[in-house]
Amino acid sequence: MTSKDHWEKVYTTKAATEVSWFQEHARLSLKLILDAGIPTSASIIDVGGGASTLVDDLLAHGYDNVTVLDLSGSALATAKARLGTRGSQARWLETNILTARLPVHGYDVWHDRAVFHFLTTQEERQAYVRQVLRSVKPGGLVIVATFAEDGPSQCSGLSVMRYSANALHAEFGEPFQLLGHERESHHTPTGNEQQFVYCFCRKLVS
Repeated sequence: MTSKDHWEKVYTTKAATEVSWFQEHARLSLKLILDAGIPTSASIIDVGGGASTLVDDLLAHGYDNVTVLDLSGSALATAKARLGTRGSQARWLETNILTARLPVHGYDVWHDRAVFHFLTTQEERQAYVRQVLRSVKPGGLVIVATFAEDGPSQCSGLSVMRYSANALHAEFGEPFQLLGHERESHHTPTGNEQQFVYCFCRKLVS
């Protein structure tokens, strides 16, 4: 089964509110963007955004240049249906982040909650970082959240990587200045608790 097949099956057999990573509101992600003083005119990409409600909250706060990227067309369709006519205010990309053709220096903010930890090979992680380097503007904000060291070792039947804040930042390296990090205790729809770490960085190089 390909990765796309896997995620299409997830989103066609479960409601978006039933998957373990569901958040009614992506409060910490939104807070990090707002606290950074990102203007509403900024170009923001939510990588692996799928059916996430972050786009809802960004649009509600006046952000009008938001792109949601996901491998699963079913996940994106769920978000579009939820937003109704407001969905036309966002851009929707059904593609693999590792091979996506993204605009050079196209984004002021790169956000990813729970994609990077699925990249279990060095080659995949290097390809991901190259995408960030290519498509985020110099001085842009990069927010990446993964399972913390004490988080789950699997998600949706797949093995994942777990990170400390320093280890996560090390994957991105010197071109990214670590501005800070936060931990989040996420409660799944079934009542389990999962530990996440969020790192937020400034891209320093062109």
